[in-house]
Amino acid sequence: MSSHETDDPRRRTLIQALSLGVFASGLPVGDALAQSIFGSRPAKLPPTQSIYRLQGAATVNEKEANLQTRINPGDTVKTAKDSEIIFVVNSNAMVVRGGSTVVIEKEEKSSSLIISGLRLLTGALLSVSRNTPMRVNTRNATIGIRGTGFYIEAEPEQTYFCTCYGVTTVESTADPESRETVAATHHDRPIYVVNDGGRGKNIRNAPFVNHTDQELGLIETLVGRSPPFIFPKDTYTAPRRTY
Repeated sequence: MSSHETDDPRRRTLIQALSLGVFASGLPVGDALAQSIFGSRPAKLPPTQSIYRLQGAATVNEKEANLQTRINPGDTVKTAKDSEIIFVVNSNAMVVRGGSTVVIEKEEKSSSLIISGLRLLTGALLSVSRNTPMRVNTRNATIGIRGTGFYIEAEPEQTYFCTCYGVTTVESTADPESRETVAATHHDRPIYVVNDGGRGKNIRNAPFVNHTDQELGLIETLVGRSPPFIFPKDTYTAPRRTY
């Protein structure tokens, strides 16, 4: 996908509208823009709805998902190759890429509806939350989330992690001495967590890849919020993922 397609001016207009709350006003221009780009008008999902969009195939607890499927703490979400699912659990909103398996962990009480953590077994995940501390785990990384926007990719030998905004604590599972706290306002320090960096050196700088401000704006909207940063101007040239 070429950069001019990814940075479609309509998308930038849409994101400005998201940040200004245009959709909440129900203005026709906002509806038309949203429908042409996202397929439906982004808005806070009602409590009875979990899934905003499903492209391709996905399962929840091994059962085929559709737009009426509910997703709760304790569930496991899997996506097929080249698929994607966008959903909300409580005040958390997520985009799960194709070929991913995500376990939404809940507090130990059987009746709890609070997310205690996420386990990304394979694939990639973009998520936003506020004031809901939890842990995110992959095979080789443990990440403390304090209510942030983040993007993560899990591979057998490394984890890619971007603190899009907020504060996170990242630790190598194999080497507790490789531990860092990242405070970010706008994708300030993406990192890799690797297995072979040596004692105290398993966290490395990484590029900004495979997720966009457009997606962050969308999923924050689905839980009735806006991202806590000003959307980038046309001069922002970091790699973006087309939505």
